[in-house]
Amino acid sequence: MRHPKLIIAGIGLAALTAAGGATAAAAAGGPSASNAAIGHTAAAATVRTASATVAGQTETILVNSGGLPLYFYRPDTAAKSLVTGGVAALWPALTSAAPNAAGATGKLTVVNDAHGHQVAYNGHLLYTFASDHAGQVTGQGVQNFFVATPGLAPIAGSPSRAGTVPAAPPATGYGY
Repeated sequence: MRHPKLIIAGIGLAALTAAGGATAAAAAGGPSASNAAIGHTAAAATVRTASATVAGQTETILVNSGGLPLYFYRPDTAAKSLVTGGVAALWPALTSAAPNAAGATGKLTVVNDAHGHQVAYNGHLLYTFASDHAGQVTGQGVQNFFVATPGLAPIAGSPSRAGTVPAAPPATGYGY
């Protein structure tokens, strides 16, 4: 059975395609969706921490400057995003040529890939979810995306600590 939020997000994707881009993308996911849809990179992005309810428990998570939860895609590598096509429209990449951290102690880097200057935290490329709103985590475990936390272990091959094993995703969430 498909997740209802994915069906709704799919409808948003159809609207995005029909509208030709930026306006629908901004409505679907905020500034980062707009940037992804029209190929622009934000000048600066702030990754900060915030409290949010994830699978019924309050956790400290990473959010963007607009308060949207940040996620990582488990199949990604430290150097390459595997998020493409319709999935990329639902999971816009966080992009910035000069990201900064506020309250997050991990290492922020920029990976030049198909999304432009994509921001990574401890080697995990970061994304938002088109169905989320500030302070709301709805994408946990959906399509192999997991909410990013300040304690996210470095991914293998990341500039912060090459050769480490990526952390297993949380056992909570939808699990598909």
